Amino acid sequence: MFSHKKDIFFDLDHTIWDFDKNAEETLRDLYYKYNFDDLIKQKTPDLFIETYTVNNHRVWDLYHHGKIDKPTLRRLRFADTFAQLGVDPALFPTAFEEEYLVICPTKTNLFPHAHETLQYLQSRYNLHLISNGFREACEKKLYHSKLSPYFKTIVISEIVGINKPDPRIFEHALQHGEAHKETSVMIGDNIEADIRGAIRVGIDAIFFNTTGVEKPGDVHHMVLDLKELQDIF
Repeated sequence: MFSHKKDIFFDLDHTIWDFDKNAEETLRDLYYKYNFDDLIKQKTPDLFIETYTVNNHRVWDLYHHGKIDKPTLRRLRFADTFAQLGVDPALFPTAFEEEYLVICPTKTNLFPHAHETLQYLQSRYNLHLISNGFREACEKKLYHSKLSPYFKTIVISEIVGINKPDPRIFEHALQHGEAHKETSVMIGDNIEADIRGAIRVGIDAIFFNTTGVEKPGDVHHMVLDLKELQDIF
């Protein structure tokens, strides 16, 4: 099926680096440090984390499509969470987010079989990364999780100035990686940004389904575990 492929492009967050798990660990610690249990009137951080996670996914989707900028994304995900929990967003301490931004990217929770799969693929293909994340955070994640050595090229949208699913970031990544669309494949968790974005420019794509959603009809290839890639390739 993919025997003719030479270059594999990966997404980072929610595909290799387990964003939600790393965020949860960070938020759980900070919740008590900043006395959110008294402010939100919840003894455990579970509701706060659940509400934040939904808001974070929503604002990132807006960011992917160029509807909000970086400062707005960072402001809304916590402000909206406070508002939905019945707390004045003005009470959200800026120091909380500053610490969150420092700590979270240093977390090293990856999806199961990430390292072994990347090692396997690296010995057979050129591996590349295309991330819609922010430069400083991406670089910290790659460093602390020891992921950088796997990739021949790394493209971060904040540096390029273009987000997936814009065709131009895929074209840039192909050129930067000296790859050809016919012999390349994109692997990611976001159907619109990673999968449809790649397909629109003629790159095959594999949907990494981490949440068990139903596969859309226009998505032809899907895995539920990164280890499955060792069988596909």
